[in-house]
Amino acid sequence: MTDKSVTKSNMIQLTDELELRKSLEAKDQAVAGAPSKPSPVVVIYFWAEWAQQCKQVDSVIDDLAKKYAKTQFFKVEAEKFEDISEAYEISAVPTVILAQRAKIVGRVDGANVAEIVKKVAAACAAANGIKSEPASVAVPAELKQDLNTRLKGLIERAPVMVFIKGTAPQPRCGFSKKIVGMLNEQNIQYGYFDILTDEQVRQGLKEYSDWPTFPQLYISGELVGGVDIVSEMIESGSLMSMIPKEALASKI
Repeated sequence: MTDKSVTKSNMIQLTDELELRKSLEAKDQAVAGAPSKPSPVVVIYFWAEWAQQCKQVDSVIDDLAKKYAKTQFFKVEAEKFEDISEAYEISAVPTVILAQRAKIVGRVDGANVAEIVKKVAAACAAANGIKSEPASVAVPAELKQDLNTRLKGLIERAPVMVFIKGTAPQPRCGFSKKIVGMLNEQNIQYGYFDILTDEQVRQGLKEYSDWPTFPQLYISGELVGGVDIVSEMIESGSLMSMIPKEALASKI
């Protein structure tokens, strides 16, 4: 992680939890006599040395700190400062918290760079004299490559893989329920992934496969399509010819 040793920097690598507490308390005191002026937002970035995605998001946080120089940024090693992590309900890293008067006013869980930039911009632009504008950021090449590697791994996790909203036993939309039902009726063994549990996978898969909607069915690592295409292929008999033998459940 980048070590910001300059004392006047608005980026602080936390070494003592009192630093963060004093900063939040000082912000409250600073506006005590001016109720018409909103309390500034403090950005708190939770990371871990072992997490590759944190190393990639770290550079984004550094760039944001430079852009919003009047905003205080903290880097907090989540496992080292367990009390702070527990207070902010940190269950995974990276996580970015936006705090105002010690209250959470925004958060981003995971390496969602676009969302981090968007929320920091919305919360900090005015205080830094920056006009409100659509937040944009170029996703670092290494982060995009890492996500693509993960998506490829998910797609190839089973010979037949379907990405749905909800789970196979409990789909959470009509289209997901329909495609699960069709696969079950054909006695096809398949793996599934609930896209509602991971926004990064949900958005990344749209670009990765150039397919904007869900559900998405993959066979042997290749995109087949959604409900309409799968339904047509079942009717024509072409779907079953694509299913690997190991994914065909034996009929009893």
